[in-house]
Amino acid sequence: MPAMNNMMAPEPLAGSDILERILAAPGGLVVLDGGDSQVLIEQFRAIARHSGQSIYLWRPEEGMRNLRESHAQIPGSQRLGNALRYMQQSQHFGIYLLTDFPLPLSTMDNTLLRQLAKAPDGRVRRVVLLDAPPRLVAGLDEVAIRMSAAPRVALRPRLRDGRWLL
Repeated sequence: MPAMNNMMAPEPLAGSDILERILAAPGGLVVLDGGDSQVLIEQFRAIARHSGQSIYLWRPEEGMRNLRESHAQIPGSQRLGNALRYMQQSQHFGIYLLTDFPLPLSTMDNTLLRQLAKAPDGRVRRVVLLDAPPRLVAGLDEVAIRMSAAPRVALRPRLRDGRWLL
C-alpha cells in the first residue's frame, strides 16, 4: 500500500492578520510600517480573490486597480488627488493600498488624506500607506494610525511555579 502524504492544513496568511488589524483601526488612514510591500500586496490579492473583499491598489503609473480582478481599473485615477477623491466619495466598503508616492504631496492631496483619516462615518473605508517615505508620514503623524506589518507572534503558555503564564 503506498504511503500517504501527511496533509497538514495550510497556515493562515499573515496578510489576514494584518487585514483584521487594519479593519479594527479607529481611523481611516493607516501607515503600515515594515514588511515587504510586494509580498503584502500579493497576500492582499489572495485575500481579495478568496473572500471577495474590495481591496484596491494605487500606483501612479497604473492608477487604482481592484486586486480581485486585475483588469478592473478605475478610470482617471493615475493622479493621487483623483484617486483620493474617488475613495472619499465611495459609498461602499473598501480598503485602498497606496504605494510609490509622488513627493512632495500637493496641499490638496495632503488635505484629502487628512479628511480620509477621520473616523469613518458608518462606511468602512481604510486608506493604507505602504512604504510611505518618512517625510510623508511625519506630516500625517497626528492623524494616521501606525501599524507594524509584522504578524503577531502567538505566545505559548508556560508553566512556572504551578501557574500558567503567557
